[in-house]
Amino acid sequence: NIYLLSEQQALCCVLCVVCSETMELCTRTFTSFLLFNPSFSPNSVFLRANPNATTPLKFNSLKLSSFSPHVHLFQPFLSPHISSPFTLSAAASASSSSVAVGTEQDRLPAELKVTETEEPKSRVRLHVEVPSLVCEDCYKRVITEFMKQAKIPGFRPGKKVPENILISYVGSQNVQKATIESILRRTLSHAMTSVTGRALQDSVQIVTKFSEMEETYSSLGSLRYDVLVDIAPEIKWIPDNNAYKNLKIVVEIDSDIDAHRASEQEFRRRYKSIGALKVVIDRGLQVGDVAVLDISATTIDQDESNVKSIPSAESKGFNFDTEYGEQVLPGFLDSIIGIQRGESKSFPLVFPETWKQENLRGVHAQFTVECKELFYRDLPELNDSIADKLLPECTTVEQVKDLLLQKCLEVEQTAREQATDNAILDQISKIVEVDIPKSLFEEQGRQLYGANLLEIQAKMKLNEQQLATLSSSKAVNEFLEHQKENITNLIKQSLAVGDIYKRENLQFVTEDLVKEVENSIAEFKRQNQEYDEERVKGQVQEILEGAKVLEWLREHAEVQYVTK
Repeated sequence: NIYLLSEQQALCCVLCVVCSETMELCTRTFTSFLLFNPSFSPNSVFLRANPNATTPLKFNSLKLSSFSPHVHLFQPFLSPHISSPFTLSAAASASSSSVAVGTEQDRLPAELKVTETEEPKSRVRLHVEVPSLVCEDCYKRVITEFMKQAKIPGFRPGKKVPENILISYVGSQNVQKATIESILRRTLSHAMTSVTGRALQDSVQIVTKFSEMEETYSSLGSLRYDVLVDIAPEIKWIPDNNAYKNLKIVVEIDSDIDAHRASEQEFRRRYKSIGALKVVIDRGLQVGDVAVLDISATTIDQDESNVKSIPSAESKGFNFDTEYGEQVLPGFLDSIIGIQRGESKSFPLVFPETWKQENLRGVHAQFTVECKELFYRDLPELNDSIADKLLPECTTVEQVKDLLLQKCLEVEQTAREQATDNAILDQISKIVEVDIPKSLFEEQGRQLYGANLLEIQAKMKLNEQQLATLSSSKAVNEFLEHQKENITNLIKQSLAVGDIYKRENLQFVTEDLVKEVENSIAEFKRQNQEYDEERVKGQVQEILEGAKVLEWLREHAEVQYVTK
């Protein structure tokens, strides 16, 4: 945010320390008068980390400058009560509580001359010319404030001091710097009038060097400076504004989520779990057995010097359930059938072109497998007497199967809906053009990175050094670069969904908003986390709007499901 201090505060800063080339004033109580490049800092609600560690992360939502209309850019939401495809998207919504540029405008003695020039990536350059009449008025205010604050020997505090004595005591350079700061503070909000309602908060940068402003003021008695500001991007639908209507979507469904297949596998897993594993003594491996294997693998090459191990295909003490032989490398199970405890086998295999690890596709490999242990399952007879062991409170095997199928059908339906939403959003991102502002891209990326960092923290306790490394500028920038395409698509999806919500005049039930806000706040309290009720409300509202849009798109789309 750009912090606009009063003349009194600004002058106190000048009395404490002379500002540098980049105008970074520092006192015991104030950070900086103007931050030319907005900094990023952690928010305690999102990241409870080492308070002494410096980090470029900022998890607060992007917002428009004051008096802005609502812009739908979805933002991360913390409460587990809400599930939405927009929970990792960026935010840029206005609120009455947002800190904005120029919240205090006073009347200037003369008009500014502001020239607006559009630049790439939804950015505007404002060339601001401040007339000498305004500069002179700011100078008088600065002198008045210095008289109130300065403690000059021989003069009572607050009493009128001859101007030449005051300037001699404070220093002409300090007076000049304070005057320029006062000019900027008073004129910036006026200069931003032409982009009010479009400017993205935290994107404002004064790009003119302070030394150049000093030179202009000293020689001409007036001031000129340039401001760069990102504005809310416009959305262009391809080929026209009706492109999102009647979408044709092909949704690929993983065969693993087929309810009937999944329920059968779950039933088999439960049945096997109540059996006992017994050591195989007088035979080799058969399908249905469980083997403990040591596996090593190398590439096959006529030149032995080029032979390399394949670490990702190697394992020690690998527990291999032969009933899942189709899930391993084709030919692996067939190659070890008949192997006995303590025996080793060596055989060649080729990784198929469809193998998940791209670097192994088509690779010819020599495997060596040693069987360390070999077991068979001693299963009880499958009848109603074991129903309660398969699923508590069930009395028959058929009841177990029915309940498992019902649960798997619910999971399948949820997975289908999620896959459909993802396919729709993916299609939407391909039919919109958006000139994404740099500040919006970085905000989205940092929020996505912050969500990932939170997930890591939830899984493992990070020490101060690990947290500092993961929160470093280098780590964040690398993430932004590697995830550039993903971040861009998320922003396009979020903007597109917001645009559809407005175009179709969609609405959600107010009671849903109240209920979800209450649930979310209760969850924050349960976890002893800080929260901003207005921000929570805004986040819930955006998620409900997004869900409404997806519901509308599903109803109006032609969806085809394909099992892969």
